[in-house]
Amino acid sequence: MSTQGVEITVGNSSMSKVFTDTSTDNQWSGNVLTDSIAGQSLGILIPNATLTYAQAGYNSGAMAYRIQNAQTLRVSARGFGVLNGQYCMSESGIGPVRVNPNDILTVYPIPAAAGAASNAIAWVETTKGTELMKAVEADDGAAVALTTAINNQTLGDAFFNSMLRSVKVQVQDGHSLTQVQVVDEMGGIVMTLQGGFRGASTSSQSNEYNLYASGLGIAIGKGWSLKVVCKSDE
Repeated sequence: MSTQGVEITVGNSSMSKVFTDTSTDNQWSGNVLTDSIAGQSLGILIPNATLTYAQAGYNSGAMAYRIQNAQTLRVSARGFGVLNGQYCMSESGIGPVRVNPNDILTVYPIPAAAGAASNAIAWVETTKGTELMKAVEADDGAAVALTTAINNQTLGDAFFNSMLRSVKVQVQDGHSLTQVQVVDEMGGIVMTLQGGFRGASTSSQSNEYNLYASGLGIAIGKGWSLKVVCKSDE
């Protein structure tokens, strides 16, 4: 499995701490960041501190992060990283989040796909909760279904009988998102959401995401899917 160096700076208006790790791509497990000085996890280093921002960076591809209680598994903050050197403070706000002594910082990085294909990740929010979903080596122009990062379930399998609230998609560096499709069990397109570029790419509006659609109200049926159409060449 491939690995890459990752870094997250968390803090508030009066302090910050830097956490690092050499993380394994395509998984959450084992990718726990520790601070760059004492080698301690988030909750041990700064218990009860209040965090208002998190600046996360990776070396190549894309990356999601979360602050999670290691005992209860409750997630108190989540977001996307950016390519190292493309940090933007205005996009880094979280919470405010009070750090529990059991809290850890974990990441889910994905490498860059080669050739005319793209890797993508998405935070998908429904009335059942929020999950990270992914599409691996999506061929240019093809509508490829996102599946949950942990169990490889489609939208309808994971969130049947709930409401889709928001979708935030990050495609690997230098590639674009043409659109996101909400597709029913018969293959009919219920909704199309147009995407775009991010980072240093032409017409980019964000360093973190290619699409952020909130305020949605779509009832999810069994057999439904959420598909991405990506493009590798700008």
